Amino acid sequence: MTNLTIATWNVNSVKARIGHLLDWLRATAPDVVLLQELKCEDAAFPRMEIEDLGYNVATYGQKTYNGVAILSRHPLSDVSRGIPDFDDEQSRYIEGVISVGQCAVRVASIYVPNGQDPQSDKFEYKKRFLGALACHTASLHRLRELCVLGGDYNIAPRALDVYSPKALEGTVCFHPDERARLITIVNQGWYDTFETLNPSAQQFSWWDYRGQGYAACHGL
Repeated sequence: MTNLTIATWNVNSVKARIGHLLDWLRATAPDVVLLQELKCEDAAFPRMEIEDLGYNVATYGQKTYNGVAILSRHPLSDVSRGIPDFDDEQSRYIEGVISVGQCAVRVASIYVPNGQDPQSDKFEYKKRFLGALACHTASLHRLRELCVLGGDYNIAPRALDVYSPKALEGTVCFHPDERARLITIVNQGWYDTFETLNPSAQQFSWWDYRGQGYAACHGL
């Protein structure tokens, strides 16, 4: 199979970031892009601008919040929206099959809820979402297909993945309940790609903009 570049990006409003997105697509030309937090409905997605760069587009949008998408320079088919058998009003999961010559790769763009606070209803929703996701990923694994589950998981699974395990233990995104649920998914037979390729590396993908988290290297 030829090399396939798959990128994932929480774009935090695709309309607000469209200039950055188009510049990045022109500069890097990834084969597949998995977007999260579109913050727009399907009809408002800037489809034409992205298609003009040679991408097929599938979206699962939502007004103001959430929303996920798959962009592919190769044929895209078998698109499904939402986790099967999970009653969810929020647009957080989209899945499709990328055809590359004689090979096919199933991809999913996943936007796991943040959870807000471990004592909140939103955290309970996050745990239900992860439980439903685990059921679905188990069924995908049984297909024995090439499959990539990309996205914003809103979970730092290892102590190495946070700037201060002691200070953050039990807080949202580093709570043992959500870490256990993510480990359950990985233990089905999946690989955490970053950890597999960089087992001892500490690299953050999120910083709290409050309190100058980036400048202080207080990342997750």
